[in-house]
Amino acid sequence: MINRTARAWAGLLAVLLIACSGGWEPGGERHGEGTSLEPKGPNGGRLLVSGDLSLELTIFERGLPPEFRVWATKDGEALDPGDIELSIELTRLGGRVDRISFLPQGDFLRGESVIYEPHSFAVSIEAVHEGKKHTWEYDNFEGRTRIEAAVADALGVRTAIAGEVTLVNSVRVYGRIRVDPKRVREIRARFDGMVREVHPDVGTSVRKGDRLLTVESDESLKTYTISAPIGGVVTQRDANPGEHTSGRLLLTITDTSSVRADLAVFPGDRALVRVGNPVAIALATGGSPVSGVISTLEVLARDDQSVVAQIFLENPDGELPPGSFVVADVTVGEHSVPVAVEKVGLQAFRDFTVVYAQVGEEYEVRMLELGRDATDYVEVLSGLDPGTRYVTENSYLIKADIEKSGATHDH
Repeated sequence: MINRTARAWAGLLAVLLIACSGGWEPGGERHGEGTSLEPKGPNGGRLLVSGDLSLELTIFERGLPPEFRVWATKDGEALDPGDIELSIELTRLGGRVDRISFLPQGDFLRGESVIYEPHSFAVSIEAVHEGKKHTWEYDNFEGRTRIEAAVADALGVRTAIAGEVTLVNSVRVYGRIRVDPKRVREIRARFDGMVREVHPDVGTSVRKGDRLLTVESDESLKTYTISAPIGGVVTQRDANPGEHTSGRLLLTITDTSSVRADLAVFPGDRALVRVGNPVAIALATGGSPVSGVISTLEVLARDDQSVVAQIFLENPDGELPPGSFVVADVTVGEHSVPVAVEKVGLQAFRDFTVVYAQVGEEYEVRMLELGRDATDYVEVLSGLDPGTRYVTENSYLIKADIEKSGATHDH
């Protein structure tokens, strides 16, 4: 139902967001009094003007970690960068503030700190030249949008907290439930004779000690009773009253309170699967999985090049009928990592793999460096702080709205 709701609302997202209060405009500026903003300077950067002083500000990221570079002019003439005192504060979503100081280098001022992704922040600049202070403020947002909580909930947007996760690597295999050979008994007469009575039929449940057959001995001509050696179900009957036992099989009793799962492991996974590996097994038709451990693993491959892993399972309620097809996930490794995210939340943004962080009703891209992955989670090496709330389900809706808004990577 949630997925259908998400699809239905996705087409109306733009209309809904227009109605949201407190929206934002990408690249909107907040300038200090008496200042103006020109689109671009001669070095391709943002041009800031205050009186007769102009600063050209750019984030330089060609062959280096991103850093600020600033060129200063007065009345159109280049200034010695040593004559300018400059500082910048970047306020990021969530309130974190990065403070950048500058040192002269060549004909420009170079920021002393790396400007990490995303380059999305409210910018406050203070420059002092010849004892006069100049300030500028503007918003430089990218990969950010605002969606009211009620709208996000209607769209099926779900979130989780990034943190420590035990990554579980597994291999999916298939097989069938078999009878445990140790729990099968074939019933024969100890003394040959004539079968006088057969008490249970096929499918009858019996307990240990119950009467199964009455036989008249050929030697003594006396009758004796054959009792059930185990509890279980009569799965085969080859005797009827009036027949001679003749040393043959008369009944078979099978105890299905414990069964065996035979799982086919193919060559590509053979090196990973070991005796002792935990396994989660579920019927191919569905249902909750049961847990077990691989007890034996065949050495010789079968005609299809698979080997069989065997797992013995308790089956007191008969929920795993022998002959049933099963699907199983074999755990082949696990390790704890400080930060991981659910794979379902991953999206592509420019050249990055990202998730979308949530702060209140605002969502913003987080560029990730990823490490080891498992079935549902992937390790985050950098780009996302522990404790960050991020979007899991329907993250593509956040991506679509950001792309629609046109919040680009522009410095």
